[in-house]
Amino acid sequence: MTNKSDKSTISLNGVFPPVPTPFDAAGEVNHRALADNLERLNRYDLTGYVVLGSNGEAGYLDVEEKLRVLETARQAIPAEKLLIAGTGCESTRQTIALTNQAAQAGADAALLLTPHYYDGKMTPEALAHHYQAVAEAVSIPVLLYTVPKFTHVDIDAATIARIASHPNVIGIKDTGGNMAKMADVVRLTGPDFQVLAGSAGFFLTGLAVGAVGGVLALSNVAPQKCLDIYNLFRAGRLDEAAELQRRMVPVNAAITARFGIAGLKAALEMLGYYGGPVRSPLLDLSESECQALRDILAEGGVL
Repeated sequence: MTNKSDKSTISLNGVFPPVPTPFDAAGEVNHRALADNLERLNRYDLTGYVVLGSNGEAGYLDVEEKLRVLETARQAIPAEKLLIAGTGCESTRQTIALTNQAAQAGADAALLLTPHYYDGKMTPEALAHHYQAVAEAVSIPVLLYTVPKFTHVDIDAATIARIASHPNVIGIKDTGGNMAKMADVVRLTGPDFQVLAGSAGFFLTGLAVGAVGGVLALSNVAPQKCLDIYNLFRAGRLDEAAELQRRMVPVNAAITARFGIAGLKAALEMLGYYGGPVRSPLLDLSESECQALRDILAEGGVL
């Protein structure tokens, strides 16, 4: 069932927002709000979207909810923009099943979080077996997704290169922030394997060592600024790109490490998108936290 096409048939160059999943006051997925947010983001020159990633609270959605979210997203995303679905599960069997269901819902590629519950057993051999088995059994290309902050499982550069030898493994979203490792992945995998920086905090640095783009929480609330960093880098205007990168670091930190998904959703509300509540056990921001966030967004020129 492997997609045997050339890895270059899907280009990951550019910026991808990992979109939050909106919930209503009763805690149900708000499909209208998801479509409205995507339709507003469609005005920007984004390459596509990651749906059901960490910022999408994917770990808190059941399978039926996930598939409905993907269907809603696909209807709202133009055909020329990519839909990358987060389909990584703890078992290889579950991951294959969900990835094939995501493909039927219109996903162009799958983003596969590292299995991590038995973190001590996630050896290079186990991870290579998992990813290559999934890649062989699904109908869309796959990307590795490493986010050690949440999973406490990382994949070393040599193992990434080993997994990347499979023709259906087209890239990786690396949220770890280890730039020496990212550079090594680029060196070891060659030009057909596409590396995406997993945070706006090191987007420019990632591009400088060979990443082709980024999956950036910041691009939900400051899409043009993320695109500007990318375009300035591509144009060789590195001083301007670096200045903008520095200005965005505090804003990005606020909606990721400091306030998390609740902060991202609160920022969306402040900017006129639908943010809505997070799903328990996550907690929404307090009034004082919202004010602190508002000040950071204003200082960064986002609000």
